[in-house]
Amino acid sequence: MEIILLERIDRLGQMGDVVNVKNGYARNYLFPQKKALRKTADNMKAFEAKRAEYEAINAKLKADAEKLAKDIKGLSITIIRQAAETGQLYGSVTGRDICDAIAEKGFHVERRHIELNTPFKVMGVFDITLKLHPDVEQTIRLNIARSEAEAQRAVHKANKAAKAKEEALVVEEAAPKAVEATEEVAEEKAEKKEPKKVAKASKAKKKAE
Repeated sequence: MEIILLERIDRLGQMGDVVNVKNGYARNYLFPQKKALRKTADNMKAFEAKRAEYEAINAKLKADAEKLAKDIKGLSITIIRQAAETGQLYGSVTGRDICDAIAEKGFHVERRHIELNTPFKVMGVFDITLKLHPDVEQTIRLNIARSEAEAQRAVHKANKAAKAKEEALVVEEAAPKAVEATEEVAEEKAEKKEPKKVAKASKAKKKAE
């Protein structure tokens, strides 16, 4: 089915583009969310007549998303679930559960904003990407544990691991520079010694003559 995009959509195109999509995707998602129109002569004319209005709507949506992204930067949510000793959950944590946990923190995020292919079925600390707008993303931390105390321990462990990784990265980045500096020092020493070697060789030659 050919449609007219009313906003930029990843992997499809920009606002105003005419693209071909599957019928189900258009009917079940794009049309209900008012993200596209079926391509017809009348709809093309209607879109062009309202292009400025659509641009204004998209600008506001982006601005709202940028504000929300700023507000939830560094946000961490905890979801308490029963789990086996192996860490396997008795159930799962879904996108809807994450939305509800974010709402408890005072922020509104829709399920479609959460990039989650499959539900979580184990305990742990995870980074979740929120696609708040085609041009705006933010990452929050999800902590799934059996209790608040266990959640705090998990965060401490995750922070410690992240710090160790960061320190290792700094060392890794510094290593080539250290080698380069050592080589430069060695070259400088060699250059200083070279004149002495030449003078010594010249002196030995004269003595031999």
